[in-house]
Amino acid sequence: MPVRLPRLLPRTTRARRRTVQAVMAASVLALLPVTWLHTTAAGKLRTTADVPARDVGVVFGAGLWKGRPTPYLAHRLDTAAELYRTGKVRVLLVTGDNSRTSYDEPSAMRVYLTARGVPDDRIVSDYAGFDTWDSCVRARKVFGVDRAVLVTQDFHIKRAVALCSRAGVDALGVGVPEPHDDTWYYGTTRELFAAGKAALDAGLRPDPHFLGPEEKGVTEALASPAARR
Repeated sequence: MPVRLPRLLPRTTRARRRTVQAVMAASVLALLPVTWLHTTAAGKLRTTADVPARDVGVVFGAGLWKGRPTPYLAHRLDTAAELYRTGKVRVLLVTGDNSRTSYDEPSAMRVYLTARGVPDDRIVSDYAGFDTWDSCVRARKVFGVDRAVLVTQDFHIKRAVALCSRAGVDALGVGVPEPHDDTWYYGTTRELFAAGKAALDAGLRPDPHFLGPEEKGVTEALASPAARR
């Protein structure tokens, strides 16, 4: 006895038309967050050579491997160190995950930067930057950063700029280019899904997972004589 396969399309022309319209509408809705990211970040992306000088550079965490920065995080930190050496930023705010004692992104980032010539007192650590939105909100509300150069990979920079702008930071972004390997394709694909959460964060503007009191680390680092150059 032949097996009858289920009918995949509606039987009537009208029903099929409605199905196509529903698929098209869903596709448009899915693309809206990505479009918002691109529109918001337009005109705010720079290179290390042409970014104007600002007091603060913000470096986002990107994971550790055996307690040390992953290659992608190392590339972000190399770029941040270059911005410091060339006078494009005076202080670096490193923001990452320290939700458990065995995992401390900001401290590993600090060690990496000081080994590459950035003075320890020019580095400020945010230990509760659990995601991009949290890092942006905390930069503004906790550390008092209202203008900054953001440093992250090229596939992530639009989301970082859009969210920090929404959080009240006048942000310019320096995207770190990477070879188009498996990690790059994974990160780029992940951004398509992350765009939806970013749009919700920007719309709802939730408090970070941990806000905490205001901290004067950035203000004090900028006020020190060594930062006045």
